[in-house]
Order: sequence, then structure tokens, then C-alpha cells
Amino acid sequence: MATENLLKFITCGSVDDGKSTLIGHLLYDAKLLFADQENALLLDSKAGSADGKIDYSLLLDGLMAEREQGITIDVAYRFFTTKHRSFIVADTPGHEEYTRNMAVGASFAQLAILLVDARQGLLTQSRRHARICALMGIRHFVFAVNKMDLLGYQKNAFAKIYEDICHLMTEFQPKSLYILPVSATAGDNVTERSSQMSWFTGPSLLEYLETVDVSEDVQTQDFFLPVQRVARPDLSFRGFAGEVASGQVAKGDLIRVLPSGEEARVSRILCLDQDRDTASRGEAVTLCLDTEVDVSRGCVLSAQKTDGFLSIASCFLAKVLWMDDVPLIAGRGYYLKLGTRMVPCSVLHVISRIDVVSGDRIDASEIVKNEIAVCEILAAEPIVLSRFADNQEMGRFILIDRISNQTSCCGMVDAIRTGQENLTWQKTDVDRKAREQRNEQKAITLWFTGLSGSGKSTVANALEKRLFALGKHTMLLDGDNIRMGLNKDLGFSKADRSENIRRLAEVAKLMNDAGLIVLTAFISPLVADRRSAREIVGDDSFFEVYISTPLEECERRDIKGLYKKAREGKIARFTGISSPYEVPEDPQCVIDTSQASLEECVDHLVAELERHGFL
Repeated sequence: MATENLLKFITCGSVDDGKSTLIGHLLYDAKLLFADQENALLLDSKAGSADGKIDYSLLLDGLMAEREQGITIDVAYRFFTTKHRSFIVADTPGHEEYTRNMAVGASFAQLAILLVDARQGLLTQSRRHARICALMGIRHFVFAVNKMDLLGYQKNAFAKIYEDICHLMTEFQPKSLYILPVSATAGDNVTERSSQMSWFTGPSLLEYLETVDVSEDVQTQDFFLPVQRVARPDLSFRGFAGEVASGQVAKGDLIRVLPSGEEARVSRILCLDQDRDTASRGEAVTLCLDTEVDVSRGCVLSAQKTDGFLSIASCFLAKVLWMDDVPLIAGRGYYLKLGTRMVPCSVLHVISRIDVVSGDRIDASEIVKNEIAVCEILAAEPIVLSRFADNQEMGRFILIDRISNQTSCCGMVDAIRTGQENLTWQKTDVDRKAREQRNEQKAITLWFTGLSGSGKSTVANALEKRLFALGKHTMLLDGDNIRMGLNKDLGFSKADRSENIRRLAEVAKLMNDAGLIVLTAFISPLVADRRSAREIVGDDSFFEVYISTPLEECERRDIKGLYKKAREGKIARFTGISSPYEVPEDPQCVIDTSQASLEECVDHLVAELERHGFL
């Protein structure tokens, strides 16, 4: 089957707009079912329908929960072929709860069919799905205005929705747009033109799908290949495997390795077990180079000139569809997967939320599930990327939660912040190792975490005095002290709290580089923030101390009177009362100050530091 004759499309829209019924009826009327599938459909329809009518949605809604609730939950893929074309359709859920599944279906499609209930017009979820399809790079749209039979096939009802759709789509500038009235249940305008709507003269849905041109523009971009793996079966062979994402490569071509910039010539091209002289876009190949260069998974082999569409940067603006139950807030760390590369990253700023109805950008400090946002992302190191508008392969990415390993969002690169790639960490002759040797100590960060009033600052202060008496060089960073100086511009929102911890970790790392033992006393209530701090400081230099004093004891002490104010509602988002504290997962040391004296706590800490080889 020629790939240019294959159409990959998605059906989407709001709940109960008839997506599964439409595709099921199309398959049935076009006689694209096997005999056993047709018989099973007829039997299932009789069992679940009082009047015995065929329920075409059963062809795609295969999960028991889908049939019980009468909704689509998971993405259902179907392959079928007519005389004129081959198709792969992804039938996606309309319920807002399953927007993540809809986005997965949209990521593979060339064309989107959006169902609109003629009785209700464009709903919020319909607009959200249209925006997600555009976000995913779909540029060919079909709007099927369904359930026209319930309105007596009135032309005026269709005309009003037609205008609304045209107004909505002006923002997305699609390459093709087709709007037609249908009845998925009755079959009007599904495979054949309807006699009930003589006022509509366009082709039926199937006729349009068989003829619509979704071919991409002629590929004029230079060759590039994201490296998926380094093939090294023995000492005599070293090749770089991946799929040619753009252009063409030939033996003898000079290529660059990105992001390092090293150059080499292609000495051999292998496709499966055969040698080739050339390879083109879409082919999976292994390339061998004539010189030894540093290439690993995530690198990109490219023939582009310096002004090509690929860039090397660590900071960029992006549009993201947030799919996580945990809100997106600035300062939070994630894993960024772009192309074949995965690196740690941070969301520097949430710039705005995009209203799914109007498309307006609204100021926001955090983003919740199923919202679309514009944000600024900083990768831990320079990566190869492109604006999504220039190249979809290197312009799309996902963010992965570092704790749950769940996909938190999908996103598209909107703009690249230039200049970051020119920054280089300046190495000095007097380095951390030299300072540690001069100070005769291991430079580490002791991260004290616990509720307000648990004893963090008291224990940290007593430990510093003990270490100072032992001749150690130390620095104590207290939460209140830092907020009264370096972080005085930060409040107590989730975003500000995460940024507070990020800055503190960066300061601690610099002080460790100076050869100091750093003690920090911060509530730092979230596991994700403490994990980000550990990654900044370095796992081998981070010693987490959990002061586990119970809430009841902390509130009884109430040294600063904060618990009383929190109970009276005078302090919002107070940790332990109106804001959660997440217990550390695997701290190196746990201390309950209600069960031991201060001296005993310090003795225990010193013993643990010695046991871990830090003293």
C-alpha cells in the first residue's frame, strides 16, 4: 500500500455527539465488515436495544465500561480499505475526563473529523478538541453536524452552526475545511448523499475522505536523523540507528553531530541487512561514519547549514496541554522527552492559560488538568530542537513526572530562547576538590525538612555548633532568613514555594563548591521540590534529615503563634493545617524531637554522618 494513499484520521467532539455511531455506520454501509463482525453486531444490538435497531457504536466501543455507560473511554483504532483509498481511524472519547486519550489519538492523525450535535451547536469540549487537534499539527478538518434527523433536516439549523464553525477555524488557518450535515444513526450523508437534505450538494463523508488531499508539502529541509541507539555488535562495527526524519543522505555526505558540532562523512548505510547508497525520509537505517565521534542516543545526525531549522538551546517557549491530576506550577521539575533525547528540566514560568472557547490568553500562575497553557521551559543541558511550525518531529515533546513517571503533558515548541547555548560553566583552577582538601572535609548539604515548630532550626543550629567545634567549615541557611533577603520577592503560592526551594538549592550547591558543609532548615513540604533540590545539589552531596515531630506536638509548641493564626483562618495555605506536608520517601536520617533531647538528636545525626562517610 502506498503511504500517500493512506489516510490517518481521528474522530472527536463532545460526549454523545455520535462519533462511534458515525464510523460504525460508515463501516456497515460501505460493507467493510467481515461476516462474523456483522453477525456479532446484530446480536449485540438485539440484546441491548428494546426496539432491536442496530447500534453501530458497538463496532468501536469494545470495553465493557463503554457499553455499560454508552460512552467512549479508550481510543479505538480501525483499519479499512475502499476501492479508492486505505484508512486508519482513531475513534476517541468525548468526555473531558479522557481528554488525555483524545490527545494521544490526535498525535498520529493527518485529518480530524469533529462531530457536532445539531441540537446543541459548538460546545466547550468541541472547541477544546479543535484546539488540541490544531496544537498537535493537524491541518485538515471535517466538521460533521450530526443528528439532523432530530431537527427535521432543517437547513437553517445547519446554516447557523456552519457560521460558528467558520468563525472558530479562522484562528487555526487549516489547509482544508469541509462542513457537512449528517445523521449517523439514519446514515444520511455518511456513505451516500442524503435524499432528505437536497439543499446540501456536497459529497458524502466517505466520498470526501476518499478524495481529500492531505499530502505534505514537498520536503525541502536538509537531512537529519535522531539517533535511537548505538549499534556495537562487535569491536569491528559501530553504527548509529534511527529513522531518517527529513531529506536524504548518501554515502560520502558530510554530516554534523548535534549538539556537539563534530563533523564526519557517511561511510556506510545499512537498511535491514543490506548496504545502500542512499536513504530517504521515513526509512529506518544504520549509518556508519568514517571517523570516531562522540554519538549517543538523543544526538542528531544532520546535514543542515548553520542557518537551518534545527537549533541548539536549553530554554524555549511552548504551548502545552496539561494532562496530569497534579497542577502545573512554575519551578516544578520534570523529565523532558524530545525526539530521542530525555533530560531533566524545569518549568520556569507559567505565562498564560489559553481560553478554549475564545482563544484569549489569560494570566495564570498554575494550570489544572485539560487546560492549555503557554509556559517557559529550561532544560538541564542544551538540546537539539525546532519550532513546531518548522518541523513537527523536533518541535513536539512530552513532560514526565519525576516521581510517578506518568506523562504530565504534551507540548509544542513555540519559540526558542537564543543565547543560552553560548553559556559555558567556567571551570577554575581552584576547584571544589581542592577546597575540600584544604578544609579537610567532605562538602555536603544537610537538608532539614519538617513541619513548622518541629525543631528543624534548633537541631540544625546545635549540629552546626558541634561541627564548628570539630573544626569543620559550615554555613546554616534558615528559611526565614533567606525569605527576608534573597527571596523577599516571593510569596507563599505553590509556584513561589517551588521557586524558593530551587533558589535555595542553587545557593547550597555554590556553597558546596566553596568546600563548605551547608545546613538548610526549610519546611519544603513537597516531595517533588525536595527531589528537584537533590538533583541540583547532586545525589552524592545531599543528606536529607526528616524532623518527624508529630503535628500535635508542633501545634502545642506553636513557638511563633502561627498555628493559632492558621486555625483562625488568618494564614492561608499553612502547612499541616490548610496545606499538605508530604513525608520524605527515603530520608538518610529521621529524628523526632518529642522523643529525644537536643543533645541526643545531635549525637544521632553525627553518628549517621559518620556511618555514611561524610565525617
